[in-house]
Amino acid sequence: MSDPLIFSILLAVLLVMLAAGTWVAVSLLALALFAMTFFANAPQGLVLATSLWGHSHSWSLASLPLFILMGEILLRSRLSQDMFSGLAPWLGRVPGRLLHVNVLGCAIFAAVSGSSAATAATIGRMSVPELTERGYPQSLILGTLAGSATLGFLIPPSIILIVYGVATEQSIARLFMAGVLPGIMLVALFGGYVSLRAMLSPSIIPEESQSFTLREKLHASRRLIPVMLLILGVIGSIYSGVASPTDAAAVGVILSTLLAFASGGFNWTSFREALMSATRTSCMIAFILMGAAFLAIAMGFTGIPRNLAAWIGGMELSPAALLVALTVFFIVLGCFLDGISVVVLTTSIILPMVEAVGIDPMWFGIYLVLVVEMSQITPPVGFNLFVIQGLTGVDILRVAKAALPFFGLLLLAVLLISVFPGLVTWLPEAMANR
Repeated sequence: MSDPLIFSILLAVLLVMLAAGTWVAVSLLALALFAMTFFANAPQGLVLATSLWGHSHSWSLASLPLFILMGEILLRSRLSQDMFSGLAPWLGRVPGRLLHVNVLGCAIFAAVSGSSAATAATIGRMSVPELTERGYPQSLILGTLAGSATLGFLIPPSIILIVYGVATEQSIARLFMAGVLPGIMLVALFGGYVSLRAMLSPSIIPEESQSFTLREKLHASRRLIPVMLLILGVIGSIYSGVASPTDAAAVGVILSTLLAFASGGFNWTSFREALMSATRTSCMIAFILMGAAFLAIAMGFTGIPRNLAAWIGGMELSPAALLVALTVFFIVLGCFLDGISVVVLTTSIILPMVEAVGIDPMWFGIYLVLVVEMSQITPPVGFNLFVIQGLTGVDILRVAKAALPFFGLLLLAVLLISVFPGLVTWLPEAMANR
């Protein structure tokens, strides 16, 4: 039986299981067993046991639940209120005014949570009522929130970069550093779009009646100091080589817990809720990763990835042509699956193709995260859209329409890192050369 036919059969089986509502992790395990039973000559039970064990006790993976717990703790603290109070006085005279609170607030929270959905929920609870009451247009409120919340996937510590690093055996520390400059670039693109809209249509942005002196602005900014120190402590310790991502995550959990208790509104009940929520999320991701690991090994036994990579190499596609095709593929796939599922489902098959045309796997990880960010704001399975719909009660299609310009900005970001790959590679190389 030919490889394209085997691949088509396996893809059909996977789609049927996912359409039936089967858990992604269970679907991956079942598909791997199906592939090894019918298309490979290998001991399924032995391979299953060794692959699940080998990918469940990875030390790199230990940072995942810790960063998730850090985000859950801060989600239940007064961080969002403090961020609004600290940022708002500085933005009253900037084109777009307090809409930039969504952009900058999401960027700051992304740097301590690693989760796109948690970023949307936390900043949305704070900014949507406040901006609505002040008369800002609903489309820009929802659009800036949906688009900027995707930064939770890119700005380190990113949960999805940990998943990609574990799945592809890339250095998580280098992936974190690779995400810094593209993250800053996206913040600039989002902020620039808001300013441009405000300058083209100044009447849609309400006037801010309250003005602040420099002293009042600096006084308000003191609320940002604890969380900025937390960000610098976590990211700085990784960049300097003082701590591994796992060590930095452990320190981050301790510091975020102290910060949450010190800020008020956080108690032991909140801590237990954060612990249980982080446990559920971590178990879900770990289960998916183990299923993906088994599927990757099963695919290796069938020979499909190797032959597919050779086939792509034989077509002599340029890296640009392959990236265009993959971008369309990932956008379509992201309409139906969440970001983590997209990453673990595709890396074992896509990565050999990418390496065959000479694309750096570390660069490809950032590219993949940018494309997966688009899936967070595309119906019908855009997680950010669901979160914002739950917060506001606005129809999900209206939220998706408001987020459409930010989808375009994410596409522009993919183009920019493709034309200027140094945006991704410069900081990790500088880190390696220290």
